[in-house]
Amino acid sequence: MQNKKKIYLCGPIMDEHEGHARAWRERAKKTLGRNFILLDPMRRNFKDREVDSANEIVEFDLQDVRDADIVLVNYNKNSIGTSMEVFYASHNLKKFVVAFSPFSFTESSPWMVRFCTKILPDLDLACKYIKSHFVELDHAG
Repeated sequence: MQNKKKIYLCGPIMDEHEGHARAWRERAKKTLGRNFILLDPMRRNFKDREVDSANEIVEFDLQDVRDADIVLVNYNKNSIGTSMEVFYASHNLKKFVVAFSPFSFTESSPWMVRFCTKILPDLDLACKYIKSHFVELDHAG
């Protein structure tokens, strides 16, 4: 059996309503979990804005980005952490970055447009895109 590609679930957490930050990630796991390993930063139980965990939060998230083959981004608002992860994944590591966003091209940050490989209008289309391009067909029989 082949190794599954890993997808990092990138998107706002700190200034996001926790239910929303968790809900789209759970939907992504249900949709993509059969074919991929999903790296969810919310699996760690750090408390934001505590000095002693700030460096850990960032380093663990960057480790997930390094470990991932693909980055799936919820670009539903401007977020410093999300933007930094996208830049790091795309510019530094040359990762494939697929985002979904309610913003039109003209409403989107030029930085997000430049460093996301593909931006689609919603999570379902982003998952469909990932499955159609990254699920290897089993030719064994």
